[in-house]
Amino acid sequence: MTMKDAPTLEDVARVARVSTATISRSINMPNKVAKATHERIQKAIEALGYTPHFGGRALASNRTNTIGAVIPSMSNAMFANGIQAFQEELSDAGVTMLVASTGYSTEAEYTQIRSLMAHGADGLLLIGTDRPKKTTDFLALRGVPYVISWCYKDDPAQLFVGFDNQKAAFEIATCVLGYGHRNIAMIAGISKDNDRAKNRIAGVKNAIKVYGHGARLLRIVESPYMLAESANAFDEIMEGPEVPSVIICGNDVLAAGAITRARERGISVPQQISITGFDDIGLASVVDPALTTVRVPQIEMGKAAARILLSKLSNDNTVSSLEFKTEVVLRSSLARVPL
Repeated sequence: MTMKDAPTLEDVARVARVSTATISRSINMPNKVAKATHERIQKAIEALGYTPHFGGRALASNRTNTIGAVIPSMSNAMFANGIQAFQEELSDAGVTMLVASTGYSTEAEYTQIRSLMAHGADGLLLIGTDRPKKTTDFLALRGVPYVISWCYKDDPAQLFVGFDNQKAAFEIATCVLGYGHRNIAMIAGISKDNDRAKNRIAGVKNAIKVYGHGARLLRIVESPYMLAESANAFDEIMEGPEVPSVIICGNDVLAAGAITRARERGISVPQQISITGFDDIGLASVVDPALTTVRVPQIEMGKAAARILLSKLSNDNTVSSLEFKTEVVLRSSLARVPL
């Protein structure tokens, strides 16, 4: 994953069989160019992976000392500490971070990646693995150095600095089962285009299959990572035909929303229903009751992702993926089921 020589305006002109001036007009004022010509230029741009290089074109080294971080959301605290640590590590090396968010949209991620490359980003931090082929093709075509975080796969073709979401969810579900719970529900994140949410669901299902001894996953409700939305998901679960003794949540925000709605409904946590989270953000220890959750090493992950990406940009071909361990943190939101 080393940066290839970026395609130039002249390369696009040659493939599209037009002048560089026509290409500039097509990019900046498409209404001034014939539709057929504009479409031919766009096809050439896509085929070559060309982006107008606003910041780095004048640099002989084609390096800007900037790195892009493309994250699903700036409003979700699950990324905050890790991205801060990533930025601090880059800053110590004299590198600037450019950050963009996608709203969990793969199309928006593709657009943001192209924009960051156009503004001269030397490398990228990406979150998760769910992205369409056109994005991976663009990254490969441009030879963009990047690391993938908040997940981990044994894939020598890519650099991962993260953790196994399925394994982590398996561990907290196993803990829940060990506390005697057999009627289980889950409030999960939206799984479409989100490998982390999918793998957390898979981990819970697998734990019940392996260690369930009659346990049942009564219901899975998918919810955006918002307090109000997860409160509504709690209502949906509690108004179903069977009431669980525990709700396993896909992150701490979902769990906090569920706890808030339980209190509003006069349902005691954990005396009447237990609730668990995932991530161990600051909210987890201050919500009442404090959350049993999965601790994700965000700061260590962010620092390591920066170091590995910087090494890759220095043409160090010895760098390899790094898997972090998570741990279940037991707090008072999870109670044992009486025998």
